Amino acid sequence: MTMLGFLIVFPLVIAAILLAVRNNAARNVVVVAASLVIGLASIWLVAVGLNGASPVYFEFSSPIVDGICTIVGIVVAITVICFGAKYKNPLAIVLAVVQLIGSLVFELNFAHGIEVATPLYYDQLTLLMVFIIGVIGSAICVYALGYMEDFQAHEPEGALDRRPTFFALMFVFLSAMYVIVFADHMTWLFTGWEVTTLCSFLLIAYTRTEEAIRNAFRQIIMNLLGGISFLIGLFVCVLTMGTLSLAEFLAMGQLVPQIAVLAVTAFAFAGITKAAQMPFHTWLLGAMVAPTPTSALLHSSTMVKAGVFLLVKLAPVLAVCPIPGGMLMFVGGLTFLVCSALAITQSNAKRVLAYSTIANLGLITACAGVGTPEAVWAATFLILFHAIAKSLLFLCVGTAEHHIGSRDIEDMDLLFDRMPSLARFMMLGIMTMFIAPFGMLIAKWATLQAFTEAGNVILVLLLAFGSAVTFMFWAKWMGKLAGIAGQSRNVELSVHTSEWIPIMLMAVLIALGCVGLPLISLNLVEPYLYVVYGSLSFPISFDNLIIAGVAVILMIIVIFAGLGHSTARKVDVYLAGVSVDNNNRTFKNSLSGVTQATARNWYMKDWLGEQRLDIFGTVACSVFIIALYVFAALFAAGLF
Repeated sequence: MTMLGFLIVFPLVIAAILLAVRNNAARNVVVVAASLVIGLASIWLVAVGLNGASPVYFEFSSPIVDGICTIVGIVVAITVICFGAKYKNPLAIVLAVVQLIGSLVFELNFAHGIEVATPLYYDQLTLLMVFIIGVIGSAICVYALGYMEDFQAHEPEGALDRRPTFFALMFVFLSAMYVIVFADHMTWLFTGWEVTTLCSFLLIAYTRTEEAIRNAFRQIIMNLLGGISFLIGLFVCVLTMGTLSLAEFLAMGQLVPQIAVLAVTAFAFAGITKAAQMPFHTWLLGAMVAPTPTSALLHSSTMVKAGVFLLVKLAPVLAVCPIPGGMLMFVGGLTFLVCSALAITQSNAKRVLAYSTIANLGLITACAGVGTPEAVWAATFLILFHAIAKSLLFLCVGTAEHHIGSRDIEDMDLLFDRMPSLARFMMLGIMTMFIAPFGMLIAKWATLQAFTEAGNVILVLLLAFGSAVTFMFWAKWMGKLAGIAGQSRNVELSVHTSEWIPIMLMAVLIALGCVGLPLISLNLVEPYLYVVYGSLSFPISFDNLIIAGVAVILMIIVIFAGLGHSTARKVDVYLAGVSVDNNNRTFKNSLSGVTQATARNWYMKDWLGEQRLDIFGTVACSVFIIALYVFAALFAAGLF
């Protein structure tokens, strides 16, 4: 329990220190040292947890922590109200007031007197999340040092340096995520849940531009809706089951699903908002206005992963509750297909990553809705490999943007020449997302098997067509990076060491994850599934996983084999003897005019534009969610 408390409290201490540290060199030391401590502590806890398959619960009386959670909830709500008043956003104020009043009524009249004997715990799924938060999350904090130094350098002269606040929020975020994954006490979980919502709001609004403020409020409004739904779930848990223990709720929900229908629907709705599923996906797209480390943190290891973590925890109950399970299957499957298609229409690299993130979270959501052990196995590895690969891609895009002056994919011509190492790391991240035998494709294959065994033909079709669409937008980007022509100057020599280290760490984690996938399954995922379900039909054989891991290593060697100093003679680009300007790749065409030799992607905006597909997905998911939420309420009231 000491280590759990340390991982929750230590980032808060570092956040307080960073608020006071104004010196750049001192900040670098604090962030690097703290990230290293958090990462090593997380790895140590995972190593200790591998010794046993059963969940470990910690008994202690917690009235002081209960009071702290109540105070934190009040502070969060008042902060939102103050910002809402400052920027004249009445909807945010109303939702914050509703949540504040609801929380106080719940704490004073309903939760009072209900004890949770084991408020903290960890199991194998928690340990996987601890690794993602502690290693990937803290690595992003290190990356932010160099990135934010360049970011500040591009600010107008005399602009206020608010990096102390930025880094403090990053570490508060990590602490809140640890609370979410360690808390068996659902009130504590709810507190961590709302702290991540507020931190996201403040990080998205970091630049304080009109666009940033607008998108930050979109995020807070949508996630406040999820927070209110979470609060409804807590009310139902107390009134129908008399418990605030997550473990007890899951156990009772599996045995008597009728009494858990409304509560699990409310929690599932909260998970959908946090995981940015349609119709709530726009808040994650809006988060792209924030500095790249914020995008990486939200998309890979924290905010959205909190949503799918909750959904995967609920999976055993969802398997026996068709109402919320059906809601997640429909919303997740449709989100996967629609957002994958929308990614085709984007040339902005961060928006491609955003749509891809939403789509993959949709696949995880659908797996949770199916709720079988095979589906949860697939969802777990989708979470892991998505976290690593998306972190790598966001970090690469952020570094490329600062050095080539653009995040547009069409401006990434000759990146193999201009940034040879970074281009290879970016290609590795893309390959991890859509090429066999990398872990993401193995997890998708397991997803297909789980959907097939569940007999859900619609989900199988959504996965098949969505995966085909996924191949197109990733292949377009990768083709851009793979083109080599010309003698462009290498501009990656000025990349900060604090950026290279996290990027290389993510690449190493991809290799270790793919090679070690059988061991991760054997020691983390399967023990969790055996405890929860009692059985597991292994989706992919152990031998095939080993073969896939070896193939991944060979592919990585091929990608990076060309790095280093080359003795090959460089010559000008040859344009069939009719060149006008080799450096700009222009030549005389057959009509004696001047044409530039270019390769541009096809974006299909007339067919798959956001105005068409986005409206369809938003309306369809909204109607379905509202209908099933109302049906769950009527069912719980005994009217069905």
